[in-house]
Amino acid sequence: MPTERIGLYPGTFDPITLGHYDIIKRAAKLVDTLVIGVAMNPGKNPLFSVEERCAMALKMTEEFPDTNFEVRPFQNLLMHFAEECNASVIIRGLRAVSDFEYEFQMVGMNRRLNADIETVFLMASDQHQFIASSLVKEIAFLGGDITPFVSKTTATKIVERVAKIKAAK
Repeated sequence: MPTERIGLYPGTFDPITLGHYDIIKRAAKLVDTLVIGVAMNPGKNPLFSVEERCAMALKMTEEFPDTNFEVRPFQNLLMHFAEECNASVIIRGLRAVSDFEYEFQMVGMNRRLNADIETVFLMASDQHQFIASSLVKEIAFLGGDITPFVSKTTATKIVERVAKIKAAK
């Protein structure tokens, strides 16, 4: 009997973008179960709590009823989380050469921690290569239109959060 292939797509997802969504759709075709690992990472000063980011990721994946997804928060070492998930592969999206340089270094470190877990890179689709969560937040704070970069539900949440932050200042 073949072993179930579990993939892990980790990230901060603050907020989850259409670029992330594209990688999720494509990665889901490569594995039996795709775990979307939402990193707590308080050092990045996230706009949304990990619970909110998990809810946004889950909402985005509802479009795939025939696909096996899990959305799970994590705050430990990526390779330890991958082991907890029984993942045999980590999925990473690449947008540009600068992403590759960072990811290449991470793969080397991760292989030292657990050589049994492979890393697979998926190139961002051409229409999503420029989308970055940090840029989406910056556009939102400066009053720009973020709807081309995130789902409608996520856009609403971002606009509401930005308004709340601005009102508090």
